[in-house]
Amino acid sequence: MTAEQPSGHIWQPEHLRLAMKAAGVALWAWNVDTDLLTMDARGFELWGMAWSDSVTFEELSSHIHPADRDRVRAAFAATRAVLGDYETDFRILIGDEVRWIAARGQGEDVGIVGRTMFGIFLDVTGRKQAEEGHELLAGEMSHRVKNLLAIASGLTTITSRSATSIGDMATELTGRLTALGRAHDLVRPLSAGQGAAALLGDLLSILLAPYDDLGAFKGRIRVAVERAGIGESAATGIALVIHELATNSMKYGALSEPTGTLDITSATETDHIVLTWLERGGPAVIAPATPAGFGSQLVQRTVSGQLGGSIRYDWSEGGLIVTLRIKRSRLAL
Repeated sequence: MTAEQPSGHIWQPEHLRLAMKAAGVALWAWNVDTDLLTMDARGFELWGMAWSDSVTFEELSSHIHPADRDRVRAAFAATRAVLGDYETDFRILIGDEVRWIAARGQGEDVGIVGRTMFGIFLDVTGRKQAEEGHELLAGEMSHRVKNLLAIASGLTTITSRSATSIGDMATELTGRLTALGRAHDLVRPLSAGQGAAALLGDLLSILLAPYDDLGAFKGRIRVAVERAGIGESAATGIALVIHELATNSMKYGALSEPTGTLDITSATETDHIVLTWLERGGPAVIAPATPAGFGSQLVQRTVSGQLGGSIRYDWSEGGLIVTLRIKRSRLAL
């Protein structure tokens, strides 16, 4: 049995076209002498270009992401020296949209006809985004575990100084670690159907409760924000940001000192709510000289993407001041 399949049907050109369309396959042909490429309609659609009989490689490569352009040009130039199948992945820009494309074909003139090589383009954006999501999640989990270990170590040290007996130390440390666990629960996404997570002020108070009595007096953390309800997605994003700021404050900022204080207040703009994080009474702070670490990058990504806002740090003489702007329309999500 050759062309006829087990089902009894014979493959027709129209069947092949339907299969290619379903798979999102775009065909290309490259004349190695003239450097012209021809593509099917799916190819021009994939690249966000108007249909034409042919396109030069330079015209096509102008749509490639600048960070990938030289690599892709070199890869295409080297295909004739590659033995057998080859594949290269790269990004293209369609306005503000970024797409990932996989180019596949055969090198070393395999299958060359009339000085023309053939291959396909595939849109692999979904796969690449999933891979990036997995990498981000793995990095985030590693970062959180390291932070929690550092906080647990700090809690143990502080509790050992204030406790009058081993029993008191065990009781206080257990209570503080339990409170920290409740706060950390708010940093992970809530299950579907749980509804609005909390009022903004309640959420901030719960997140910061584990750090409140670690100094010379209870009540050194003060929260005074407007009464605003927040949805599940916004609660997760805000919790992640506050948890990161509090962790850094306990390690390096005002919360690392017994008399250090933290005030969180809010101001209202037309489209945004503005939270101000004000630390006082801690060690002198200076702006970091090294590039932002994973925690800072995660905060920036969360604030700009999930919360639709911005975050600004002011390493003032009296202590760190953080201004967090959150798009009001995102609070209910």
